[in-house]
Amino acid sequence: MNPDYPVIQTRCFKAYDIRGQVPNDLDADIAYRIGRSIVVELGAKNIVVGRDMRLESPSLAQALMKGIQDAGADVIDIGLCGTEEVYFATSHYAADGGVMVTASHNPKGYNGMKLVQRESRPISGDTGLDAIRQRVDAGDFGDVAVQVGSVKYSPDKTAYIQHLLGYVEGAELRPLKILADPGNGAVGPALEAIKSQLPFDWVIINAEPDGNFPNGVPNPLLPENRSITQEALLQHGCDLGLAWDGDFDRCFFFDEKGRFVEGYYLVGLLAEMLLKQHPGSKIIHDPRLTWNTIDQVQLAGGTPVLCKTGHAFIKERMRKEDAVYGGEMSAHHYFRDFAYCDSGMIPWLLVTALMSVSGKSFSQLVDERMAAYPCSGEINYKVEDVKTVLNKVLEHYSPICSNIDKTDGISLEFAEWRFNLRGSNTEPLLRLNVESRRDPQLVAAKVKEIEGLLSGK
Repeated sequence: MNPDYPVIQTRCFKAYDIRGQVPNDLDADIAYRIGRSIVVELGAKNIVVGRDMRLESPSLAQALMKGIQDAGADVIDIGLCGTEEVYFATSHYAADGGVMVTASHNPKGYNGMKLVQRESRPISGDTGLDAIRQRVDAGDFGDVAVQVGSVKYSPDKTAYIQHLLGYVEGAELRPLKILADPGNGAVGPALEAIKSQLPFDWVIINAEPDGNFPNGVPNPLLPENRSITQEALLQHGCDLGLAWDGDFDRCFFFDEKGRFVEGYYLVGLLAEMLLKQHPGSKIIHDPRLTWNTIDQVQLAGGTPVLCKTGHAFIKERMRKEDAVYGGEMSAHHYFRDFAYCDSGMIPWLLVTALMSVSGKSFSQLVDERMAAYPCSGEINYKVEDVKTVLNKVLEHYSPICSNIDKTDGISLEFAEWRFNLRGSNTEPLLRLNVESRRDPQLVAAKVKEIEGLLSGK
């Protein structure tokens, strides 16, 4: 124990990252301790640091970098950026680790950190995050180094943008009209850097990064946050609408009619595209919604591989299988050539390339798949005891279902419908997803049926 750093109890360490309210759960002292601890735990000589646009992010990043320096490691400070830019820079600079200061789509007043080690491999609970927490709590990170580290400010996005452009053939792209809504999140500068390299007619709203969130917290998963994007798209007659969460590791799509398209249908679409470039490859997907993905992957000659939900699990399985792509219905899309990491920029580049080459509208690309496998989208329910309720649902259906999978929560398949019900990693919530074969009414009926079991009626 370090006498200069008394024992504390942190609440901000979660299963996959660090996140909490500032300053109650996360403050400059904890950020400094994290900096010291990550260097010791990784044996790091240099660490990439980036931050989002939240009001607390600059001060937390400064404390974090001071901790890294005092532990004797150098900092590569890439400034205001998205999480995927930290992933890219960690691999690009062959750094020993990377830290992104962000709370992604959490409400105002929250902040946090996402950590990676060499080769941009994730650091989660069982791969170092718990050990870092223990050092933070105990002040167990040694004395200040005799030779403190330096800071190199490297905000230039050129190498990152050039890597992104490598996913498309510029000559094949058509002059599509695209509505882009950064939602005052961190994607604005990256979008500004890449747009001049593409032949698109851009309509960009809410571009300025602003931690005051004048248009609401950037989280397009919430239906109430979509109307600004939809109205602007229809007003300007755009071919495609794009919106991102705060740290832009997720991109959300709207078709030319202003319709929000569930991330589920993008998984199969992107898998099909990448399988044309890499025939016979493996595709990783999560258990929540699966039928459309499995169907599209198999039709394209690939091998679908089921994996537990969560970025650490997906990335680990992708490396193990050497999969070209992994996708989650929550709009996380992972690419082998992007250090097996998720990106909120690569998906829309691939989609615009497909629209250009095929001559089809975005709605034409997804309509058939949405009709073939209608889904409920993810529905959340607050419950007192997640395990008890899960067992209750399982007991109800198991006598009439022979196809039960427990990769993540419970997944039950019937002839014409299936569902996944799983507990949240961080809250007393159950998350339900239902899909069917060409029968949206069946989806609605089964959602109601399962809701009855959850409420005890």
